[in-house]
Amino acid sequence: MAQSFGDEIQLVEVTTDDLVRGEPKKQLWAAAAGSELAVALVLAAVPEGWAAALSDVQLEPEETAELKMQPGEVRELTK
Repeated sequence: MAQSFGDEIQLVEVTTDDLVRGEPKKQLWAAAAGSELAVALVLAAVPEGWAAALSDVQLEPEETAELKMQPGEVRELTK
């Protein structure tokens, strides 16, 4: 079965290889896709070896609208 991008935005927590005070640095990314596809899209956008998982945090409808993301788009939010 094909996976769809849907019309939702998922937040994805990324763990980098960079250490800050001995702990891996974390980033927050947004992915305009369903939950099954969001992590894969983010992993494709970050360096190999980094880890990603869906965040427990969900965006409010107003926050989703402000991002103006296209289906399949990913964006780092912690810059």
